[in-house]
This record gives sequence, structure tokens and C-alpha cells, in this order.
Amino acid sequence: MRPEYTMLAVAAPIAVVALELLVLKTGLFRQGRYWAAIAIALAFQIPVDGWLTRADAEIVSYHDKAITGVRAPWNIPIEDYGFGFALITLTLLCWVRLGRLGAKHV
Repeated sequence: MRPEYTMLAVAAPIAVVALELLVLKTGLFRQGRYWAAIAIALAFQIPVDGWLTRADAEIVSYHDKAITGVRAPWNIPIEDYGFGFALITLTLLCWVRLGRLGAKHV
């Protein structure tokens, strides 16, 4: 089995950052409230993801060959952080971008 999950977990954040820097250019990464939102999301992601992937009773399991095997903390695959960052950032980028487009039509 190939490590698709790991490759996508690396590619997703890179693609979202490239989308912001090269296309959308919202300036989101320069805003403190964005980084606060990332910190808040991470504060919830860790206990929830930790519960779902805990070693003693996994609810969500990963094929060993699909991930790096590096887990921290509480048995969370590090790949989950890349996907979490990409998902939250893309959502916020769309929100900011669509909000600005909507404001032009008012």
C-alpha cells in the first residue's frame, strides 16, 4: 500500500497556502484573529481526535502503511493536523473571499 493519506496530508496545506498567496490574496495569514481561530480549533481537535484514535479502543483506525506512524499526542496521527489546518484555513478563506464579493453587490 502507498502512503496516500500522508501525501495528501502534506499536499492539502501546501495547496491551501498557495491558493491564498497566489490567487485569493485575502491577507488572512497576517491577521491575529486567524491564528487565534487556528489555536481554538486545535484546542478542540486534540481531545476529539485523541478520543477517536486512542490506542486502547480506536473508533477511527488507519492502515499502518497509509500513514507515517508518527502519533502525538494521545495516538493522533500527525497527518490529521495537516488536514485540519487545510480544512479550517480553506473554509475561512472562502468565508472572507465570499464576504468581500457579497459586500460589493450591496
